[in-house]
Amino acid sequence: MAIDPAELTHRAQAWLAEDPDPETRDELAKLIAAEDTDELAARFAGTLQFGTAGLRGELGAGPMRMNRSVVIRAAAGLAAYLKAQGDGSGLVVIGYDARHKSADFARDTAAVMVGAGLRAAVLPRPLPTPVLAFAIRHLGAVAGVEVTASHNPPRDNGYKVYLGDGSQIVPPADGEIAAEIAAVRSLADVPLPETGWETLDETVLDAYLARTDAVLTPGSPRDTKVVYTPMHGVGRDTLVAAFARAGFPAPTVVAEQAEPDPDFPTVAFPNPEEPGAMDLAFATARAQGAAGPDIVIANDPDADRCAVAVPAPGTPDGWRMLRGDEVGALLAAHLVRKRAAGTFATTIVSSQLMSRIAAAASLPYEETLTGFKWLARVDGLRYAFEEALGYCVDPAGVRDKDGITAALLITELAAELKQSGRTLGDLLDDLALEHGLHATDQLSVRVEDLSLIADAMRRLREQPPTALAGLTVARADDLNRGTETLPPTDGLRYYLSGSPEAGIEAARVVVRPSGTEPKLKCYLEVVVPVSSAEALPEARTKAVTALASIKRDLAGAAGI
Repeated sequence: MAIDPAELTHRAQAWLAEDPDPETRDELAKLIAAEDTDELAARFAGTLQFGTAGLRGELGAGPMRMNRSVVIRAAAGLAAYLKAQGDGSGLVVIGYDARHKSADFARDTAAVMVGAGLRAAVLPRPLPTPVLAFAIRHLGAVAGVEVTASHNPPRDNGYKVYLGDGSQIVPPADGEIAAEIAAVRSLADVPLPETGWETLDETVLDAYLARTDAVLTPGSPRDTKVVYTPMHGVGRDTLVAAFARAGFPAPTVVAEQAEPDPDFPTVAFPNPEEPGAMDLAFATARAQGAAGPDIVIANDPDADRCAVAVPAPGTPDGWRMLRGDEVGALLAAHLVRKRAAGTFATTIVSSQLMSRIAAAASLPYEETLTGFKWLARVDGLRYAFEEALGYCVDPAGVRDKDGITAALLITELAAELKQSGRTLGDLLDDLALEHGLHATDQLSVRVEDLSLIADAMRRLREQPPTALAGLTVARADDLNRGTETLPPTDGLRYYLSGSPEAGIEAARVVVRPSGTEPKLKCYLEVVVPVSSAEALPEARTKAVTALASIKRDLAGAAGI
C-alpha cells in the first residue's frame, strides 16, 4: 500500500531527529530536501526484519537499512530479552569484520549492553566469525553478536546473534528478541555510556588458534602447497597463523586480495561461489608454473566458509572449484578414516552422499533445515556441512561453520593423499565407485522484485510438476507443513524416480527462497551408479545431461 508523501516526510524527520550518525543524518536530510518520495518509501515503508539470521541489509539511513539507529534498537532488544531470561548480569561478546560501519556497530552494541546492566567484551580487532563463536563458550558468555554481512555485496552489513551455547538463534528466541526490538519506542530511552566495556586482548585469539590444532592428527603429513585468498576479508592473519602452528608450508596469499577492504575492489560479489571470484587465485596458482600449489583455498570475507579448488589440466583456468557437496564428502571420508565418533549431519539441500558414507561407517546421520543454526543443535554432533561451503569440523570448539579449521583439515587430507601419490580428485572417484556418483547443481535466480520469488513458489504449489527431465516425481513434500523431523519452512522437495534407460538411479530437487539474499535457490542432485573406474567419464556425462534437463524443466515449471 502506497504511503502518503506527507507521512513519509514525517517519518523521515522523526528518524532524522534521533539519528546518532552524522553520515546517515546528512544522507537523510538531502533525501528530505529533495522530496525523493521513491527513495524515502524504500527506506520507511517498513522495518528491516530481525529473523533467524539476525539482521542483514544495505547500509543507509532509515528503518529498512543497516545503520547505527537500527543496530542500537537491535542491541536494546537483545539486552531486554537476555534480562527477561534471567541473564541480566551476564557477559555478551561482540565481534566484527572489516566492512563499512562494522566497528561502529560493535561499539554501539557494547555500549547498549553496558547501559542495560550487562557486561560486554569486544574482540580486539576485525576477526573471523568463528573466533567470535568460539569466544562465547570459551568465556562463558550468555550471548554473542557478530557484525558481518558475510559474502554479501559491499553495500551491505549485518548483525548475527548467538546465545550462550555458541549457536545462532532459532525460533522462538528470534521472535521474542524481535518483539523486544519493536518495543523500543525512542533511542532516547536507550542508555549509551561512552565507557564500561572491555576490549579483549589477543589471548582469546590465541586460545582459538590453540584449539585449531585439535582437528589434525598428531604426526600426520603436512607437505601441502597452498595458494590462499581471504577475498579482501579478515581471514588471512588467522589462517596463516593456524597453518604455521600446524607445521604446514606458509600459503601463498593472493596479493591483490590480501588486505581487508570493505569495497571488495577485485570481485563483483565477495563470494568464492560467484563467477570470476576465484580468477585472481587461479592466476596466482598458474604463475607458479610446474612447481605450483597442490590446492587453492579461499575464505569468504568473514572466514566462516571455505572454498577448495584442485588442478584441472586442459581447462581454461587450469583449476576446478570443488562444490561444497564434494568438499563436505571429502571431509566426511577423512573423518571416518580418523575413526571419528558421533553424528554426521547436513541440510536438506545438501548432497545425500554423506548419508551413504555415514551408513557404511555405522555412524548416526541427520538432516536439518538450511543453516548452521539448525546443524549446530544436532544431538551428539561430530561433523556437519552444508553445500554453501560451510563446514563444522570441531563442534566442541566452534558450534558453527568455521572456514579456518576446515581449511586445515582439507589441507591435511591433501597431504596424506599426496604422500601416497594420490589427489582429492582420486578420493572423489573412490567415493563415486563405492556409493554411486552423486552429482549436484544449482538453479539460482537473483531478483530485484521479491514478489517474483513468491510468484514462483505459488506457481509450483498450484501446478506441481509431475516429471522433470523425463523422471517421474515419485514424491513431493511441501515443507511449509513441516515433517516428522523438520519444522515448517518455505520450501518444496521433490524425489524423482530413477531411469534405467538414462542410467539414473535417483534424483532430488529442493526449491526455497534464500534466507540472506534476494534469490530463489533450487538444489538439484542425481545419483548415477558406477560399475568401474573406466565407467566414471560416461557416468559424469549422464549426470551433467540429466542435471541440465532437470534445470530446464524446473525453470519452466516455476516460470523463472
